[in-house]
Amino acid sequence: MNLILLAPDDIEHDQLACIRDPRRLRHLKEVHRARIGDAMTLGVAGGGIGRGELLALDEHEARFALGALDTPPPPPLPAHLVLALPRPRMLARSLEHVTALGVKTITLLHSRRVEKSYWQSPELAPEKIHAHLVLGLEQARDTVMPRVNLAKGFRPFVEDVLPGLLETRRGLLAHPGMPQPCPRGIEEPVALLVGPEGGFIPFEVERLIEAGCEGIHLGPRILRVETAVTALLARLF
Repeated sequence: MNLILLAPDDIEHDQLACIRDPRRLRHLKEVHRARIGDAMTLGVAGGGIGRGELLALDEHEARFALGALDTPPPPPLPAHLVLALPRPRMLARSLEHVTALGVKTITLLHSRRVEKSYWQSPELAPEKIHAHLVLGLEQARDTVMPRVNLAKGFRPFVEDVLPGLLETRRGLLAHPGMPQPCPRGIEEPVALLVGPEGGFIPFEVERLIEAGCEGIHLGPRILRVETAVTALLARLF
């Protein structure tokens, strides 16, 4: 927790904040080993970042005197990530990783090789998704919450949603065996599409290419989804 992310309910008035949830209290005590008077980094959800002084800490709450929270969060990546829904454990890690890297729009997509049972996972509950996004923001000292969309139909996504995305973004389909290597250091907005374990099936690849996506690859190695997504974003930007 490199940043204590304050929700509106945590702020009692302009100069005082109070957190009461067990996870953050435990982290303050066991990881930060916080003591009264310590200055810590805080940020307001959707707003600025600054320092605050720890005034009180016990098993029920931590209170902070707030300084000026006027440092802007780090800039976002100009990427809309379209990720075929991974298995639940991998989904949790992927959400945290891409949030820490600065992705602000994520679409979770169904495809042929996505198990239908994944869509029933508790990890897709809004509160669970929110919790993973918060962990990513805390890691990266960011305050701007990503938006997560669910696209449970491949065909409706390709026909109704993807054309709009590609009007203002370069579509990049990351898939083994594609003709072009992943570009480096680009500055334009992109829609980055990444398949499930085993990849998109040939029909899906064809439809995505027909829709205007460019096929790219990361080389001959087959990577886990969370590794591939991290490597792609790091190479692109």
